[in-house]
Amino acid sequence: MNTFRTTALMAVMIVLFALVGRALAGPGGMTIALFLAVIMNGVSYWFSSSIVLKMHGAKPIERGDAPELYDLVDRLRQNAGLPMPKVAIIPSDQPNAFATGRNPDNAVVAVTRGLMRTLDRDELAGVVAHELAHVENRDILTSTVAATLAAGVTLLARFGFFFDRGNRDGIFTSLLMLILAPLAAMLIQAAISRSREFAADRDGARIAQSPHGLASALRKIERAATHQPMQNASETTSHMFIINPFSGGLSGLKSLFSTHPPTEDRIQRLQSMS
Repeated sequence: MNTFRTTALMAVMIVLFALVGRALAGPGGMTIALFLAVIMNGVSYWFSSSIVLKMHGAKPIERGDAPELYDLVDRLRQNAGLPMPKVAIIPSDQPNAFATGRNPDNAVVAVTRGLMRTLDRDELAGVVAHELAHVENRDILTSTVAATLAAGVTLLARFGFFFDRGNRDGIFTSLLMLILAPLAAMLIQAAISRSREFAADRDGARIAQSPHGLASALRKIERAATHQPMQNASETTSHMFIINPFSGGLSGLKSLFSTHPPTEDRIQRLQSMS
């Protein structure tokens, strides 16, 4: 179901790009916008691991630096049938984690110092398994494609407004498109991200061979993120973490703009797997 939802949302994003492009910029403008978006996000995709690790001060480790963590990652990646990823520790007291890398052979699993202190072994296993599920499902690629299309829609809307091609609908339509098209793209991109988080929870529970550790970990991380926002972090990478490091899981109308599902929904789904 999550795979179908992701595919459907990606198709909607492609249709949105095509409709906005046809209405505002024509075939030439569509080509230019897509080319610029691919360049921007292609660089991010190819160098994502080094960029994100540097942004958060994460340090790659060897087994001797943190043997329990390293062995845990090694055991779980064998459960998933994955190559051994690099392991990194983020010098932050907030419990959190993310995975990055353009493919399983170049993956990195990064956890914060606070995560290692706060969680017990089963909870830590649940979190690591969730991140390995992102690697297994190639979610970095999925999010990059979604970001590329969203950026393309935004560029098209700007082209249509600032480089008027004599659109018969006039300046009002261009202005409306400038506001609504990027908003629609952002909502679709956020929905794709939420879908991938649900999938990583499900597959992480399979890799860890239990949903209970991850469910318990999510509750602890949510509590910490709500009361202790991550210092020296960036909103641009918040979608990569298992829980938003600035606000935890949003609910209600705000959740439509969130890259993470409401944490209680994630916990309920995991508990239902029992």
